[in-house]
Amino acid sequence: MTNLSIIILNYNTKDLTLACVQSLFSYYKKQIEDGEFEIIIVDNASADESVSMIQKQPWFSQVKLVQNKENVGFSKGCNRGSSHAKGNRLLFLNSDTQMLDNGLVGMLNYLEKHERVGILGGRLQNTDGSYQASAGVFYTLPRVLLLLIGAERLGKLRYSPEKISLVDWVSGAMLMIDKKLFEQLGGFDEQLFMYMEDMELCFRAKKMGFLTYFYPGVKITLSEHKSSNRAFAVNHIYEGV
Repeated sequence: MTNLSIIILNYNTKDLTLACVQSLFSYYKKQIEDGEFEIIIVDNASADESVSMIQKQPWFSQVKLVQNKENVGFSKGCNRGSSHAKGNRLLFLNSDTQMLDNGLVGMLNYLEKHERVGILGGRLQNTDGSYQASAGVFYTLPRVLLLLIGAERLGKLRYSPEKISLVDWVSGAMLMIDKKLFEQLGGFDEQLFMYMEDMELCFRAKKMGFLTYFYPGVKITLSEHKSSNRAFAVNHIYEGV
């Protein structure tokens, strides 16, 4: 029985994706070979030879590759990946992440033992060893105004808790969810091409009575990209870029 389907969205990030998958095999080879974990790579019509590079890897026969004919964005890409998943739980993982331990096992156990917890997020570590703010509160209008003036840097809107904590939302860069719940929610909102889809999913889960928790007992590195910064995103959305 497949317990976890790990879904990685790739768009012109072949080197990062290959490193991400290799790190999964480094810590979860047994689970993958036994069929407990499966890896699904969704390619959004990359132009950087991602597909051919993935197909050349020695582990290619042990992953599923879903090829989109066009770049359909984060939400639709992840939803398409989930439609191929056999696992009871889904893990959406950024291509620019790398596993540093086997903490996914603990995350799975926590989710299975707490029925009201529908979504779990993990601790993301920057390349310099600092922790990335990967959980936070929902954005009301006053909070959006604070975001636009840079209050995000103060840790009031986004943060990285030191212990297992109830939060409003967790980052889609590393988000675990019960598959049945994901299907009940209709997946990520496909009207959102990129940005805020993780927060919006957690908001709808909360309306259905499910909780979102932050789970720091897993170590993952995440490359730092300016385009993944929420303040950057919101500013550009309002500027119409």
